[in-house]
Amino acid sequence: MTDALDPAQAEVVLGRTTATAEAACRFEQVGDPFVLVIFGATGDLTARMLMPALTALCAGGHLPDNFVVLGASRTDLNDDSFRERMHAAATEFGSLPPGLWETLAPRLRYLQVHYDDPASFTALAAALDALAAAESLGGNRIFYLAVPPTAYEAIAINLANAGLAEETNGYARLVIEKPFGHDLQTARVLEAALHTRFSEHQIFRIDHYLAKETVQNILMLRFANAIFEPLWNRRYIDYVSILAAESIGVEHRASYYDHFGVLRDMFQNHMMQLLSLCAIEPPSLFEADLVRDEKTKVFRALRPFNPKALAEHCVLGQYASGMAGGSRAPAYLDEAGVPGDSTTPTFAAMRVHLDNWRWQGVPFYLISGKRLAEKRTEIAVQFKPVPFSMFRDLFGDTIQANRLILRIQPDEQVSLTFQAKAPGPMCLRSVTMNFNYYQGYQGAALTAYAKVLLDCMLGDQTLFWRQDGVELCWKFLTPVLDNPPADGLYLYRSGSWGPQEAGKYLRAHGLVS
Repeated sequence: MTDALDPAQAEVVLGRTTATAEAACRFEQVGDPFVLVIFGATGDLTARMLMPALTALCAGGHLPDNFVVLGASRTDLNDDSFRERMHAAATEFGSLPPGLWETLAPRLRYLQVHYDDPASFTALAAALDALAAAESLGGNRIFYLAVPPTAYEAIAINLANAGLAEETNGYARLVIEKPFGHDLQTARVLEAALHTRFSEHQIFRIDHYLAKETVQNILMLRFANAIFEPLWNRRYIDYVSILAAESIGVEHRASYYDHFGVLRDMFQNHMMQLLSLCAIEPPSLFEADLVRDEKTKVFRALRPFNPKALAEHCVLGQYASGMAGGSRAPAYLDEAGVPGDSTTPTFAAMRVHLDNWRWQGVPFYLISGKRLAEKRTEIAVQFKPVPFSMFRDLFGDTIQANRLILRIQPDEQVSLTFQAKAPGPMCLRSVTMNFNYYQGYQGAALTAYAKVLLDCMLGDQTLFWRQDGVELCWKFLTPVLDNPPADGLYLYRSGSWGPQEAGKYLRAHGLVS
């Protein structure tokens, strides 16, 4: 008879995480003091995302005892008025536990900065030096560009010229949001500006989709389970369908969105990242450059579009009026701030292929759009049917194939559909096993923005874009961006799943019959 298992030595017992495993699964704490400079500190991104993320990190004990958040924007404010704005943002869009604000507020400072004025950055450098001396902060600095992409180049160059890219007394990190350019050429121009003095290890290109729990779970599901990885290839998978649907329209982002559209706003970044996680080979270690090396291999394997046959692989659409959320929704052309003759696509569906050993012949369907039937982001892995049915005399030759759904939002879950005998007579039925991501879990969790912000502070670039990946994805999409399908832009009713012309893509994902 074997000895009883020592719970202190076990990782998991009867599905319950032990104290040993729980200790290993805690978020890492930032140990060294730092200054976080937020350009665009009075903007919407700071209020809705960054300030709630900061309060969550502070409340969770992830931040050091000594740090400062320096707001920087064109607006004429002082420390007190900036704190009032941030308190309102944290209250409206986040959560403020009792006593937290009294701890956080003194760490919030403000400096008026004009992004195209070198003198402003000279003043910023002096202010940071003064803060470091007065608060014993050292030389660690993070510059978060929560500003329109058009301001990236000026800020990066002015930071460099003011000596703020140097890492002589600590780290200097530059954080930018997508989109990373408007096309391949502008992405390279932006890259040149960012690398004026900043090195690649200093640049953090955020894609908050990668910080969503169930997106990170894709790699865990694939590479931590022996039952999935042997089947994750062209022999057993029929196709993969990736859906990122939004039920809302352009809202207050019309001027931005009309300039970018769904291809630049979703496909060049979010959709390509989801594709890469589904398709990458296992890296030898879960480490930033090793993971991103494997992603780059996927992007290199993307089969280029044939410009003469784009319509066979891509459908673009634009939402018309309809019913959404129980109320009448306007057409895209009737949205405030949208030109009446705009040809910007709000929907795209495409079929792409990877020319490599694992995925040869397996199509990947990518679907994303605004004002669709519901908000839903998920990945459907459709397996091939059994090669031969011993039950053909009972059920016919066709047996429904297995299907794995990785739901990312709004509810985070994994479901697997398979065949089983129905109770009673010899009949077949499809059954589904569902795993709710947070069911039975009581440990720490962070929002996507809190997670990427924490990674910036820790210097972990695993969940961030690297420049080679950015350029490869722009290059792949260039034929569609420069010469959209000749069939044109199809209209679809608001509240539907997209244009009828995209039916084959929608049927593959099970959205329409």
